[in-house]
Amino acid sequence: MLNVFTLANGRLDQQDIQVESPPGATRPVWVDLDAPTADEEAWVAQHFGLRLPKDAGEDDLEESARFYEEDNGNLHIRSDFLLDDDRTARNVRVAFILADNVLFSVHREDLPVFRLLRLRARRIPAMIEDARDVLLKLYDANVEYSADALEEIYDALEQVSMQVLRKDVDDVVAGEALTAIAGEEDLNRRIRHNVMDTRRAVSFLMRRRLLNSEQFEEARQILRDIDSLDSHTKFLFDKINFLMSATVAFININQNKIIKIFSVVSVALLPPTLIASIYGMNFRNMPELSQAWGYPFALLLMIASVAAPLIWFRRKGWLR
Repeated sequence: MLNVFTLANGRLDQQDIQVESPPGATRPVWVDLDAPTADEEAWVAQHFGLRLPKDAGEDDLEESARFYEEDNGNLHIRSDFLLDDDRTARNVRVAFILADNVLFSVHREDLPVFRLLRLRARRIPAMIEDARDVLLKLYDANVEYSADALEEIYDALEQVSMQVLRKDVDDVVAGEALTAIAGEEDLNRRIRHNVMDTRRAVSFLMRRRLLNSEQFEEARQILRDIDSLDSHTKFLFDKINFLMSATVAFININQNKIIKIFSVVSVALLPPTLIASIYGMNFRNMPELSQAWGYPFALLLMIASVAAPLIWFRRKGWLR
């Protein structure tokens, strides 16, 4: 999908562009390509003389290939943006190219950060002045989106805490809690990776001295916001570890209860087994042959031998 935006009184104005037509008299400030087709890439190459890199969406780029400047002055940046939808949380690689005061962005999936910026830039006047403002606003919205995702983790862990820290936790509840904790841990890890990547990209822009004074101050504010998120991600990591340890401890307690039942039964059955073994020996004079009450006496003795340890275990509280 090809989205072309121009500036109109500080607002982003999306143009209705067809791949068969030129971009128009007004030079765009932002060209966003969402999973571009071959025709859309050819349109960009024809009207802007820019060939999109083939590795725009690859995630295995080396560090030196993620931030660089070409000989003609075109600036290339590869950044990860968080996508937390109904399927699963993931980081989507976006390729930015800043060429002739036009920002080109290439990504494989539609990102909520981009939709948020388009919505804000249409409503808020004098929000954007050039392509560098668009790039900074995208990073700012990405940090804000990560903060919202952290708040969702707080709410989700609160629900898990109510399940895990209640009086009785069976294996079903513990399994559900482990699944929820694992999902929130993965999301927290991706948020931490996302803000770290954003910090690197903003720092790169500041080092290249491409920003004016207002943009430089905005970049510093983005870095301060990222620093504030670091403490939250660390706290959530500790919270997740605590809930994981507590859940595993409850599972071990439930398993120990089962093992305790078998242990009590084994100890209780040892005396009657011994009595039955003695009565089953081939002595010449057996009690059941010489005494009329031999068998009843043996059975009563077995019952008493079982009751005695059970009463002792109950008084000790080992049967609870």
